Amino acid sequence: MSSPTPAEILARIGKLEIRTKNLVNEIFSGEYRSSFKGQGLEFAEVREYQAGDNYRDIDWNVSARLGAPYVKKYTETRELNVFFIVDVSASMQFGTVQPKKQERVAEIIALLSFSALSNNDKVGLIMFSDQLEKYLPARKGSNKALEILRDVLYLEPEHKNTSILEALTFANHILKKRSVVFILSDFMDSGYNKPLEILAQKHDVIAIQILDEAELKLPDAGVLNLYDPETGDTLYCNTSVTSIQKAYEARVSKQQEDLTKDLAKMKVDYIMLRSMDSHIKALRTFFEQRRRRLREGR
Repeated sequence: MSSPTPAEILARIGKLEIRTKNLVNEIFSGEYRSSFKGQGLEFAEVREYQAGDNYRDIDWNVSARLGAPYVKKYTETRELNVFFIVDVSASMQFGTVQPKKQERVAEIIALLSFSALSNNDKVGLIMFSDQLEKYLPARKGSNKALEILRDVLYLEPEHKNTSILEALTFANHILKKRSVVFILSDFMDSGYNKPLEILAQKHDVIAIQILDEAELKLPDAGVLNLYDPETGDTLYCNTSVTSIQKAYEARVSKQQEDLTKDLAKMKVDYIMLRSMDSHIKALRTFFEQRRRRLREGR
């Protein structure tokens, strides 16, 4: 297949931008804003004490100078750094239906990045296989979002394998300011719990798992030649054998159960998207759950 021309790349990204910005304007801007806290408080002004004010906020120096109690008032610093840590290993190219996993990742990032930019937040990108493939520091502006989308859709990774551990180790090294971090992967990897735990202690981390239906349940399609795009290994398997179907589903179920438990233990939010799921519905549900938790102070 020939590589897309610059004009074709611009046209594809332009269509995605228009579609996404309409969704952000209609739905997601307010939901995004109310789902994430600012990164702290900064001093705004002092004013005279009023009934109900917290005595801990009294500015004793100003109060002594003016002869009446005055309190300090603070405003939330709204600006956020939003980072996308994106798996571009060979398994993310897989898909039995449209959109494939890589395209689904682009759609999700488009919604989240334009929602962030509509709230004056910065967006950045870390792309990984079993090594760092691309790093874009957090910046403002729609051009930054378009650059991220171009890389997610068209970057040709140098390696095929996966190392979430390497990606998270890099993120822990370079992310100094508290950030909102979205990790987009099929999470077909292991050994990354420690750096993920460290990342979640310092940042607001959300894991978004993208899976094809065929990765969750073997299709009843007779003998198939199964190919691992990362290792190049092949295996002939009779997918119509009930015992093989059940063994495969039991293994996948255990992996998913372990992942869910591990993420909950580390206080990492989790969204699982299958090929037939609506990412728009999943993100709206996620934002609603976040808002509810914030209201309840959890």
